[in-house]
Amino acid sequence: MTATPPRDKDKDKGRDPSARVYAPDFLTELFRNPLDPGYADAAARRAAAPPSRARRVLARPVGLVVLLVIGFLFAVAYRETVAEEPGRAKARAGLVAEIKQREAETDRLTARADQLREEVSRQRDAALSGSQASRLRNLEAGTGLGRVRGDGVVVRLADAPRDQDAVTGADAGPSRVLYSDLQKVANALWAAGAEAVAVNGQRLTATSTIRQAGEAILVDYRPVTGPYEVAAIGPGSMRDRFDDSEAAALMRYVARTNGLAFGVKDADKLTLPAAPEPRLRYAEPSVSPSPSGSGVAGSTSPGPSGPGTSSSPSGGGR
Repeated sequence: MTATPPRDKDKDKGRDPSARVYAPDFLTELFRNPLDPGYADAAARRAAAPPSRARRVLARPVGLVVLLVIGFLFAVAYRETVAEEPGRAKARAGLVAEIKQREAETDRLTARADQLREEVSRQRDAALSGSQASRLRNLEAGTGLGRVRGDGVVVRLADAPRDQDAVTGADAGPSRVLYSDLQKVANALWAAGAEAVAVNGQRLTATSTIRQAGEAILVDYRPVTGPYEVAAIGPGSMRDRFDDSEAAALMRYVARTNGLAFGVKDADKLTLPAAPEPRLRYAEPSVSPSPSGSGVAGSTSPGPSGPGTSSSPSGGGR
């Protein structure tokens, strides 16, 4: 084991501080000489060969011109932004007004269609016998094509209050009701014995869809907004069976963790509207004739239309 020779303090005092020595302890050397040697070299060059007077005189106007150009560009950009803002606001307001107008027109046509449907139902009941009309009304109520009344439950879901970031102003955290939440609640109500279900007044049928388009939730391609109310008519045990379902437990957990509003209440004398009548399409068989020349004498294709023809459908496209 050898002793470490003592350091020469006088030698350290005479050393140029800009001459950095990369010792094994790099962090200690970095804190001892924080200034990069390049700054010291540049200062030494300027002291040895100062810039000429002409260069110093020309540097000021050039810097002033650069500052003026940058300021002019900022002013033009600001003016263009401010000038276009009224146009964007006007276009946005026009789109909002058009959407509201179309929604009002759709509601008016829907109400008119409901009136015509009721008139058709009255005329049909008058033409049919009492038993046939009653059976038809029961079938319409079961399929969602008829308005129904009765006791049931209403499940209410609402978005949590939005927390905005203090710096950016953006929403902080997912706290919105998803379309899958409405799907789970509707399916749980059906499983609990519901006979009729509606979401914000939109009656659900066997062909109904609950989807999401951007930030909007669509029920049968019609947008619904929060708070969302899923109303169901069914037996008295439906409330207890829904409370014990996995969907209700999941929504209670989401309400506790994310702040969503979730509640279930009994409702007497609920009235659920009828769903729009679907446009049904029917498959029709397409009969294609057999080839005239089969190459085998006396060969035929037996079928219901007689020998020599083929009645097989071409795939049953809808």
